[in-house]
Amino acid sequence: MKYLQDINSPDDLKKLSIPQLEEVCEELREFIIEQLSLNPGHFGSSLGTVELTVALHYLYNTPYDRLVWDVGHQAYSHKILTGRRDRFHTNRKLGGLSGFTNPAESEYDTFSAGHASTSISAALGMAVAASLRNEEDRHVVAVIGDGSMTGGLAYEGLNNACSQPNNLLIILNDNNMSIDNNVGGLQDYLVKLTTSSKYNKVRHEVYQGFRRRNLISERDKNRVLRFSNSVKALITKEQNLFEGFNIRYFGPVDGHDLRGLIRILANIKEMKGPKLLHIKTVKGKGFEPAERSATEWHAPGLFNKETGERVVKKELNQPQAYQDVFGHTLVEMARENASIVGVTPAMPTGCSMIYLMNELPGRAFDVGIAEAHAVTFSAGMAKEGLTPFCNIYSSFMQRAYDQVIHDVALQKLKVIMCLDRAGLVGPDGPTHHGVFDLAYLRPIPHLVISAPYNEHELRNLMYTAVYGNEGPFVIRYPRGQGEIAEWHNEPEILPIGKGRKLRGGTDAALLSIGAIGNNAARAIEQAELKGFSIAHYDMVFLKPIDEEILHEVASRYRTLFTVENGVITGGLGSAVAEFLSDHQYQDVHLHRIGIPDTFVTHGSISELQQITCIDERGILEQILLLQRNQ
Repeated sequence: MKYLQDINSPDDLKKLSIPQLEEVCEELREFIIEQLSLNPGHFGSSLGTVELTVALHYLYNTPYDRLVWDVGHQAYSHKILTGRRDRFHTNRKLGGLSGFTNPAESEYDTFSAGHASTSISAALGMAVAASLRNEEDRHVVAVIGDGSMTGGLAYEGLNNACSQPNNLLIILNDNNMSIDNNVGGLQDYLVKLTTSSKYNKVRHEVYQGFRRRNLISERDKNRVLRFSNSVKALITKEQNLFEGFNIRYFGPVDGHDLRGLIRILANIKEMKGPKLLHIKTVKGKGFEPAERSATEWHAPGLFNKETGERVVKKELNQPQAYQDVFGHTLVEMARENASIVGVTPAMPTGCSMIYLMNELPGRAFDVGIAEAHAVTFSAGMAKEGLTPFCNIYSSFMQRAYDQVIHDVALQKLKVIMCLDRAGLVGPDGPTHHGVFDLAYLRPIPHLVISAPYNEHELRNLMYTAVYGNEGPFVIRYPRGQGEIAEWHNEPEILPIGKGRKLRGGTDAALLSIGAIGNNAARAIEQAELKGFSIAHYDMVFLKPIDEEILHEVASRYRTLFTVENGVITGGLGSAVAEFLSDHQYQDVHLHRIGIPDTFVTHGSISELQQITCIDERGILEQILLLQRNQ
């Protein structure tokens, strides 16, 4: 590295010439490729924003000027240029850098990110704050990816941006989506014209001249702007969504042309009012395999940087991932039942609904990053007699909470909500851990809430949701591999609200829900070797909860344990505590094992389970400690 090794802050960038900055871009790409080939992360998005990142930190006075990155997938270059290059090898590892922007990590990270579509609203808040504080020299820039523009929050931010006093700049990083208009000779001319300082100076002077002659008022400004936009659309034969929001639009421009980006950003930097720069980039730019297959290289895992070959570890008789069991089972059921459809918000590969899309493409719907819409869209189909499987990552379902209550549960509609990545998810960290779903869904009437112990139970629950229940049904399951290699059982309808006894015991009883029960089972086996006999029950359903089991264990044992891969506040442990209180089981001691009342950091799933004491050893130690103190 000729230049990158000496760049420890954006101030070091400002000392370089444009040709030198172009070399920095090449070095950044090489560095990211090298690092991520050995330590997996979000690959394609960050390669696509190298030039943009360099241009922004070169022109703006960060961190005084605010850069707000949407999601954070695209911010690796930003991290490297802001003093974290030498720690970048710790990215997404326990105790290392976060995979997303995090203000606790650096003053250059202005806002915590992990979920899509938040940047415009957050940046607008910062821009308005700057205006109210008379910080007229502070610039605020929101960088949003095109995928995030399918989220409704982005449009709420756009709608509000034109009605507040602000100088916000929104940069739309468009890497695979025709949002606005075609690129051509006339468009290139208009880009150069409308972003030039001379053009905008003349435009401003004409407006001020009209104001001095009382030919136009501030009140009429938006009308003139709309008329101007209409004339522009008529001339170019193109409509522009953003100018419909009265936000000045520039672009599209080549997001990999560093010189052009610096020129355009410099020209529009001091313009007053909200504005949007539309840049076209290539996801995975500079690494040919990633350019060819953007989805596969979004987060590819380990790979050979020379050949582009991904390193996939395969073992004989290895259990399938829960996601794949779901995907194959959905196809199997959909072949037999014409009413079954699938809905996912922009994660068909991750949740394995891609299998249904390939097999029955007319019955699987990717609605984009729009979780609230996904739920209500599913509700609409259910209202007309279809049976939608709405598959959303657990942490993202938080964004559709009102829709679950108002549009599904209130109407008792048969929407089957499959919450993928439930529990601790690993390197993506606190923005992605699906640990709140049991707690936030349990109070909602009419919901059936379940979690499978293994792949067979997952298939049984999917079958039960279709053929054994007539209302909304939730199935939550974890990220990663299941428990058994032979996962293809003959599905059966399970009795709603009934758990099962896995083993007997004399000293205490342990109640678990979901796949974390396998950790508990191994801990119970170890406790048995140390002389403690623990009964184990797989509850299967959180709601309705099996009261027969609860009466049985509360009347038979003085000590009960609950284990869940979710927050202990409001989940299974809370449900059991409420039951014991309501039925006046005063002599029973309940010990709840689950995620404590804190946001859990990033790291491997095994490391995080160890930290939160829900791994085999942690559960065993809690059992032994409590038993010895009895």
